[in-house]
Amino acid sequence: MNTSRRQFLAAALASSQAQAASPYEFSVFSKHLHFLSWSEMAAAAKEIGFDGIDLTVRKAGHVLPERAAEDLPKAKEAIERAGLKLTMITSDVVDVTSPFAVAVLRTAAKLGVKYYRWGGFRYQENGKSPTDQLAELRPKVKELAALNRELGLCAMYHTHSGLNQIGASMWDLWMLLKDHDPAQVSFNYDIGHATVEGGLGGWVHSARLAAPFTRGVALKDFRWEKGLKGWRVQWCPIGDGMVQFDKYFQMMKASGFRGPLQVHYEYDLGGADKGLTKITIESMRVFAAMRKDLVALKSLLG
Repeated sequence: MNTSRRQFLAAALASSQAQAASPYEFSVFSKHLHFLSWSEMAAAAKEIGFDGIDLTVRKAGHVLPERAAEDLPKAKEAIERAGLKLTMITSDVVDVTSPFAVAVLRTAAKLGVKYYRWGGFRYQENGKSPTDQLAELRPKVKELAALNRELGLCAMYHTHSGLNQIGASMWDLWMLLKDHDPAQVSFNYDIGHATVEGGLGGWVHSARLAAPFTRGVALKDFRWEKGLKGWRVQWCPIGDGMVQFDKYFQMMKASGFRGPLQVHYEYDLGGADKGLTKITIESMRVFAAMRKDLVALKSLLG
């Protein structure tokens, strides 16, 4: 019994040390905890097992953009008091002219937040070719990169799937970012959306293309389901869908990625999945689902 106990303790210590030495940290997207205050959100995330928070600083977010100067420091304090990091913020920033963009970013920089999520470029049905529309967006990217260089920030463009989404194919976003320093403007690579757009193999090519410019990774799973109006994306718990996390994590490690890993919960969680402030299921059920996905991701990451 003594030998077994020593072996168990040694294994537990080795596991703990390995986890502490890991360069990867998991953050929860605070959209899914909008039904909690800053302190409650941070305490729950800590208990679930997260390392940090990807805080919504946007319309209907945990911090409203117009109140960033007043409220973002308080939210950061609450997060750190729970023993977590404010890893990044998710903003409404599309370009430097977005409402409250400069104020939000200056506040984030002052607080030592390095990463923020941006995005929202879309193709317009205006008769112009995709290449012409991308050319028109390059000055906006250049201006944002310049502001980020001044403030010491890194903007991570979140990749979505869907019609007219710039970044869905990845090549168009790469064309916008390739001439800039990824320390200022970069990819927030969403492996779920990437698999929606290229499930057979396209996501592998897009991951390779984006890797040198990827500073953040968003994690979620999905499967195709057929409904009355045809096939649709059905988000689901980690491991129940089509995303090849094991293969992607191997590629991610090989690329040297060290940025924030953000866990998203888009499947039905009583409104928590939609970022509602009032949910229709017990909060413990939400926390249990979050913990299950986080444990699965940590296992897949190895």
